[in-house]
Amino acid sequence: MEGSEPVRGGMRRFTWEEIGQRNGRGPAPQERWLVIDRKVYDISHFCRRHPGGSRVISHYAGQDATDPFIAFHLDKTLVRKYMNPLLIGELAPDQPSFEPSKNKKLVEDFRELRATVERMGLLQPNHAFFILCLCHILMLDVAAWLIIWYFGASLVPFLFSAVLLGTVQAQAGWLQHDFGHLSVFSKSRWNHWVHKFVIGHLKGAPASWWNHLHFQHHAKPNCFRKDPDVNMHPLFFALGKTLSVELGVQKKKFMPYNHQHKYFFIIGPPALVPLYFQWYIFYFAVQRKQWVDLAWMLSFYIRFFLTYLPFLGVKGTLGLHLLVRFIESNWFVWVTQMNHIPMHIDYDKNVDWFSTQLQATCNVHQSLFNDWFSGHLNFQIEHHLFPTMPRHNYWKVAPLVKSLCAKHGIEYQCKPLLTAFADIVHSLKTSGELWHDAYLHK
Repeated sequence: MEGSEPVRGGMRRFTWEEIGQRNGRGPAPQERWLVIDRKVYDISHFCRRHPGGSRVISHYAGQDATDPFIAFHLDKTLVRKYMNPLLIGELAPDQPSFEPSKNKKLVEDFRELRATVERMGLLQPNHAFFILCLCHILMLDVAAWLIIWYFGASLVPFLFSAVLLGTVQAQAGWLQHDFGHLSVFSKSRWNHWVHKFVIGHLKGAPASWWNHLHFQHHAKPNCFRKDPDVNMHPLFFALGKTLSVELGVQKKKFMPYNHQHKYFFIIGPPALVPLYFQWYIFYFAVQRKQWVDLAWMLSFYIRFFLTYLPFLGVKGTLGLHLLVRFIESNWFVWVTQMNHIPMHIDYDKNVDWFSTQLQATCNVHQSLFNDWFSGHLNFQIEHHLFPTMPRHNYWKVAPLVKSLCAKHGIEYQCKPLLTAFADIVHSLKTSGELWHDAYLHK
């Protein structure tokens, strides 16, 4: 640790240059340090035991992690107790509280906004809202069965029941998202318990799988090799202007990317859940020995088949399940990708938290339908800035976020729902053309 200065109690003082080298990739590949509130922590070994997963915390190795630490954790006092053994020093007095490359005023203004949000009580949930969300999901689930029971298994009742069950899956997806983000209860473990029920029993997926992927996405959205949601680049799609040109210059071609805006309609919305997630979630649970999650998943499939097998038989029940997954997949992909694929996609440039989220997310206009249809993810900007905020409060903080964007000249994108859908296709077409030009001419 050449260059660090000893202080009282055996603690040391570090520069940002020293910390930046401990990112797990540089001259000391086994060392990973990060900074929270000017304190320097060595997470080299702890990252493998991190409750949120080793990758999400490692994505901030060599960087200031103060804002994501505050954003992701409910009981910060408790978490800090577990962090004390990792503390190895602090920033030297002449060092800024975060990397010199970051916008000091913007970081300070966002932290003031965070304090304002807490004072306004916008992180406090309305439990009645989430009870109503759960009840409407359960009512739709029961209604789907009653239609088959009363009207029989002919084509029209079968299709109508499938639409209701597809709606159940989409809406349960948004509800499990709330519990996964610790947005419903004040205690993390209560959120985790109910999360397992909603995603496991109502949807048939493992909570551990969702946590492993989704928190990485929030930590570094649209950052290639850090956000798993953009791992479809380059195997299936060329994403983002910068990465697409880079791929073309390297003469790499795994797919005909100049046609990706067309084959997206084949391997994107229709196929993601039934052809990929459907089998991968079982592999994930077994490979990682997540037996509790696997039990919850099996409870969904047992319930589904016991419910519909007497009316539809084996083939009919399997067909219903596949159709429900097809409906869910289209719903899920269009909603989740409309906020991200059209936005900036690149390698991690280690910019401040506010800029990281704003350049990777956009909003969709508010309406009762849009709020319900997207599970309030039409407020994607606010959700990414404050991931533990209950979704019913996004509209309240949105004007404050817009004001901060205007103050610092940052674009706050908000568009109609159908425009957001179309922008997915347009952005794929643009990045595919950029790849094609670079592939042929550069």
